[in-house]
Parts: sequence; C-alpha cells; structure tokens
Amino acid sequence: MTRMVKEKVRGYRTTDGAGVSLVRVLGNSTVESFDPILMLDSFDSLNPEDYIAGFPMHPHRGIETVSLIVKGNMVHRDSLGNEDKITDGEVQWMTAGSGILHEEKLPASDRLLGVQLWLNMPQTDKMASPEYQSIKKEEIEEIPIDGGTLRLISGQYKKHKGFTAKYLPLDYYHIMLNANKKFIIETEEKKSVMVFLLVGDAKVAGETISEKTAVKLTHGNSLEIESLEEDIQILFISSDKLEEPVAWGGPIVMNTKEELELAFRELRNGSFLKEKMKY
Repeated sequence: MTRMVKEKVRGYRTTDGAGVSLVRVLGNSTVESFDPILMLDSFDSLNPEDYIAGFPMHPHRGIETVSLIVKGNMVHRDSLGNEDKITDGEVQWMTAGSGILHEEKLPASDRLLGVQLWLNMPQTDKMASPEYQSIKKEEIEEIPIDGGTLRLISGQYKKHKGFTAKYLPLDYYHIMLNANKKFIIETEEKKSVMVFLLVGDAKVAGETISEKTAVKLTHGNSLEIESLEEDIQILFISSDKLEEPVAWGGPIVMNTKEELELAFRELRNGSFLKEKMKY
C-alpha cells in the first residue's frame, strides 16, 4: 500500500531567541498529527544579520533537540560543561531530560541552511539525565541512490545503520535528489512518517508540495518522492507515535499541567537542574 498525503503544513517567517529570523513549520497546533515531533524550525538565510544574535542560554526539560546544519555553523554550550561546534552537514543531538541550560550561537557564514527538531520524550524517560552529543560528517554515511544521495543521520536504511537514539529511535534521512528524478522509499506500514521540503518543490506521493512544507503521510509500505525541474533536498523521518498527553509551556514539555507548573517553580527557586552545573 502506497502512502498518501494526509496533512500539509507550510512554514511561516518569525523570530525567536535573541532575534533569529527563521521559518517555523511545526508547533503547538500540530502536536497530535505529527507526534512525536513537537516543533520544526528551518533556517535559510544569506544575510548574517538574520541570525548572528543566536539563542542565549535558556532551559529545556522533557524533550530532545536535533539540529541539522546543512550549510553554516552552530556553536553549542550547556550546563553539563559541553562546548561543541558543528558545520556543513553535521548534527547536534541534545537530550534535555530532567533539565539542561544551553545556548546556541550562529556565526556568520555565506549561507545558513538547516533544521532544528524538537522531539517529545516518552513519559517514562522525561526525567532522564540530560546528555549532549554531535554527529560529525565522517559518522554520517552517504548512500548513493537512483538520481541522488541519501545521508543516513540516524536509524536504518536497508542494511545501512546510523546513529541510534536512546529514547526515541528515528529513521532520519537527508535526501538530495537531482532534477527530474523519482525515488521510492520502503517504509514500515504502521510507522509515523513525515517529510520536510528543505530546498525546492517536489512531488510527494503524487502531490506537488512547496518548499518549506512539512507533510504527514498516511500508513503504508512505500513512499514516492519526485523532483521537478530543479535539484531538491528533503528530510524524511519515520518513528513510533507516543500517543501521550502533552503539557507544553515555552521550552518545557511535560505530560500534565502539574508537572509543567513544578518545572517553572523549580526554575524560579533554583532547583531546576538535577545535574550539577559544570560551566
């Protein structure tokens, strides 16, 4: 059974952090339909003034952030003492768990192009210890496909294996397809599958979709992607749905209003971090 388009969400321009201009695609209104992906922000600018203000130190709890920088740079620092930089084609995977403070700087470059996902953490793991790791270029396998390349960020593609997430395993592919090419991805029938058109318009499941649009697909065992007159870059994500209640307040995502209120009380009284600060 071939997957079909179930829902489309076109991104809109907004600002966040200290004034970073970005395209917000998924958010509060799409939590249920795109479960377990809470948020998807896309960065795409040739003007450093759009983003060099960055994201100053701020808290998170109950989520994981996954940042893919296709072009440009991102510099990370957090309350665990981690300091790291990723550049063209690399990924940061941060588990906020019980609580972390972090900042993200975006140094000037010829182009900033990338995506940050917020992944919901399962209820049983929301208070797990926070962690940070990066996935460097040499750790991301580039697999030739008909008409392009598939970069295996995490999970599995056929017999190839990438990074394995501890709490919410994903098959996460960065697909680059040349103009006028067709690519069919085999999928597990009941998995929750979405794609995001990062660069260029394309046909997804036979329907023409605009750049900077997220598409949720119906169940099925295959998905057809077809480029048009230009090369495209598209992100593919397959995962299990959590189907758990979501209580979301700014940078914190829990399961109940009471858990959310507790997190903000702890922020106010200085007991938010369960791991000793190391910076």
